[in-house]
Amino acid sequence: MTYPHPTLEGVLGGTYGVVLYQEQVMQIAQVLAGFNLGQADLLRRAMGKKKPEEMAKVREQFLHGTHERKVDDKLSNDIFDLMEKFAGYAFNKSHSATYAVVSFQTAWLKAHYPAEFMSANLSADMQNIDRVVVLIDEVRRMEVPLMPPSVSVSDFRFCVREGSVVYGLGAVRGVGEGPVSAIVEARSSGRFRDLQDFCQRIDSKKINKRVNEALIAAGAFDEFELPGEDVNQTRARLRAQLPTAMQAAQQVAHNTAAGMVDLFGGAEEMPTSLCGAITDVPKLITRERLQGEKEALGLYLTGHPIEEYTAELEHFCRRRIVELRAERSAQWVSGMVVSTRVMKSRRGAPMCFLVLDDRSARLEVSVFPDTFDKYGRKIAKDELLIIEGEVQQDEFSGGLALRATKVFTMAQARERFSQGFIIDYSQSVMPGDFTARLKQIISPHRVDEEGCNIAILYQADQASARISLGRQWRVQPSDDLLRRLRAEFDGRVQLDYARG
Repeated sequence: MTYPHPTLEGVLGGTYGVVLYQEQVMQIAQVLAGFNLGQADLLRRAMGKKKPEEMAKVREQFLHGTHERKVDDKLSNDIFDLMEKFAGYAFNKSHSATYAVVSFQTAWLKAHYPAEFMSANLSADMQNIDRVVVLIDEVRRMEVPLMPPSVSVSDFRFCVREGSVVYGLGAVRGVGEGPVSAIVEARSSGRFRDLQDFCQRIDSKKINKRVNEALIAAGAFDEFELPGEDVNQTRARLRAQLPTAMQAAQQVAHNTAAGMVDLFGGAEEMPTSLCGAITDVPKLITRERLQGEKEALGLYLTGHPIEEYTAELEHFCRRRIVELRAERSAQWVSGMVVSTRVMKSRRGAPMCFLVLDDRSARLEVSVFPDTFDKYGRKIAKDELLIIEGEVQQDEFSGGLALRATKVFTMAQARERFSQGFIIDYSQSVMPGDFTARLKQIISPHRVDEEGCNIAILYQADQASARISLGRQWRVQPSDDLLRRLRAEFDGRVQLDYARG
């Protein structure tokens, strides 16, 4: 064990030579510089306030005292610097001890009751969406099962059911404690059968259309799915059915309040076909569903927008973020922009720090002034970016960070790495109106420069060919164009990464 000065062994022996408590700062001043208790306490206060003029004054007093006791001036300065550094965060010993006990208790609870521990933390901070996002990430990292919000299971706060954390309805934006209390009270007589049953059993004065829309977007009604539906179809149908279901429920409530009964003397019930009849609704695309979750919950819960692009990204991003290694050679990294922070460099030029998330991990990216001036307009929250740069060890966080040199959107990455679109009719008969349909779809997406080529694989009885359209038919390879082409030509459209 080594100490800054031999006389400090009695002060620092209990903490293995480390200045840990505020009392130790005061004791060092007493032992080395001859301070009395009052002077030592003034030193502690000055260090806590970090006022330059006060620090300069007490440093002079400290060095004067150590010089009189024949302590080397350079060593005295170093010890004062050490005291100043530790005083910035040191607590007194009694506080430190109690914090240590609380830290041990919470660590034990997290290790032995992870679902209950995380549920309690989420409930405590559920009005702070940014904090909920961080805690949900931790739930996933711990591999604790997470159940989405449900009108039949969830409470206002987060809770635990059979070892799983159940999302609290109170964490859905726009859903207050009053509506949740009405839901819990109504379901005490039995689970809700469908959206129609839900609207009929809950007073529309307690839960309005806006609240119901938020619950649909959050997935709280997903249990009302019909046989053969996927989640995108279910939420699209529920959104279409909501106005009818609410209107019918209000009518039944009005008739009941007016004393109207059916011919057999019973209270009027909502017709069972009102909601069930609305089933032929175009389903949501996955990105629309996930964006709805982001707006309602502040995060993507049932998926991640990047999953739609996984197969494409593998052609130019060889590693996911979790697989990255610090290397001097340039690497391509992709991810959704979680957050951005624009600031000024030392020379006053704008620069940016952003965080990428590809669901495997997160990575901080620095975009320095020259790069930011060239690519800054592409950087926006929730945007999918493909970034080239050097992956470095981040000494501050202990993890990795990326220094960006190029920033591409997904459409630009397709232009850079692919050979263009392929429409494959090599195994089927091309429809007679193919040319007219293709022209109608691609005309709005044509570009004068760059863009992607379009090629058609054609098979006839005596020959086959790859027909490439002229440069005047080059297009910007946006998500919208890719979806429209695939929908129009039954999935025969792909991007050619054969030589990408």
